Amino acid sequence: MVTATGQVTASSLILLPLALFYDQPFALRIPGFEIWLAILGLAVISTAFAYILYFRILSTAGATNLLLVTLLIPVSATLLGTAILGEQLELKHMVGMGLISIGLLTMDGRLFPAILSSAKKRQATGNH
Repeated sequence: MVTATGQVTASSLILLPLALFYDQPFALRIPGFEIWLAILGLAVISTAFAYILYFRILSTAGATNLLLVTLLIPVSATLLGTAILGEQLELKHMVGMGLISIGLLTMDGRLFPAILSSAKKRQATGNH
């Protein structure tokens, strides 16, 4: 957690002079309350909480499982867009989510041994 905090802080400090020079935010009018709330939400929820969650999963589940979780980002983004923004869920979205699910099940490594075990049991009992 300390390393992640250091990385984000250092990158922010390095980019701050460039942002001030090129974007010149001091030339703009002061943002309203809603803008500050949006910035706070992005900073706290989308960045800080995400880093905490990321490193918690890394320490408990390991790097491989953490990478499997990142494959759920397009699925969750699609479902949130449908639920919150009223976007239309199309066949191509469902096919994509199905492919991601198959990929996750394949990479997880538990699907095929379970299928083989079930097939061996059926073969041993004479049921086909």
